[in-house]
Amino acid sequence: MRSPRRVQRTGALSRVLGALTALVVVTALGGCSGGSAQPSSAGRATDKPGGTFVIDRDFPDPDVMKSGGTYYAYATNTASVNVQQATSVDLASWKVSPTDALPHLPGWASKGNTWAPDVSELSPGHFIMYFVARDTKLGLQCIGVATSTSPSGPFTSNASAPITCHAAEGGAIDPSTFVDTDGARYLVWKNDGNCCGFDTYIQISRLSDDGLSLVGSTTKLFKQTEAWEGTLIEAPTLVKHGANYVLFYSANDYGGDSYAIGYAHSTSLLGPYTKHNGPFLSSQQTDGLYIGPGGQDVVAGPDGRDRLIFHSWDPAIVYRGVNTLPLKWKNDLPVLEL
Repeated sequence: MRSPRRVQRTGALSRVLGALTALVVVTALGGCSGGSAQPSSAGRATDKPGGTFVIDRDFPDPDVMKSGGTYYAYATNTASVNVQQATSVDLASWKVSPTDALPHLPGWASKGNTWAPDVSELSPGHFIMYFVARDTKLGLQCIGVATSTSPSGPFTSNASAPITCHAAEGGAIDPSTFVDTDGARYLVWKNDGNCCGFDTYIQISRLSDDGLSLVGSTTKLFKQTEAWEGTLIEAPTLVKHGANYVLFYSANDYGGDSYAIGYAHSTSLLGPYTKHNGPFLSSQQTDGLYIGPGGQDVVAGPDGRDRLIFHSWDPAIVYRGVNTLPLKWKNDLPVLEL
């Protein structure tokens, strides 16, 4: 589950004590500065391993799109806004806006659990957002849709019901859009089965031309099957590179260092998909440089080369900042250089 809750994992106790010790040392060396202590981001990464968070604050489940010459990032709610947003011209320096991209939820939704937004430009001057919110009547997380004439919003929705929910499977979360080479648009998501003891499937359905409804049947692409995935998979991001459809996803418990990014690939949109052997990016692979990487997105940088955008925990596991790494391809499959 990709929730905005702060967690303190038992396995992270040593990191917390280490962070407190470091704070005492810094205070002793620096004396009274007149400012408040800030969470540490040392040892994190941008395009170069060993750098810092590109967004050094709680900004989980980042979705990034480009409109004109500006990149727009959107993230899970805080206590004060439903959908966070930030802007950049280079994917390295970001300005977080205080403005809520989705200031009002539709009537079916309750405030406080608005997760994992996905925004795309449907046509010039027409932007569409898919978001997760709590259905008041069902008590489940479901996917809604909102529109705006500007990438910075405000996005609005007058829908009387979610675009999809799958109540019998625990609800629906983590929407992501994909446009195929023929121009057909699709919504990819995960049923929130881990909320209720069900399997979690990455699912896909065709979108209507206006993006406001699903059309046709829904296909379940794959579920959790590998030991490293734990009891769940989520956060799908589908891209096509050459002959391959490549579906990135996150898996395991989001609240600690077992969370990781994987991918599966297929030569057909609807599969079957073959999973990569093991995680694509994990805490263990990076010796803890990235703690619980996940919530990923793929976007082309200013140089035209792809970037993997994802969140990970700060050393004390208090907040999830945003990282970016170069994403390369070999034989139409993704490669990271760490």
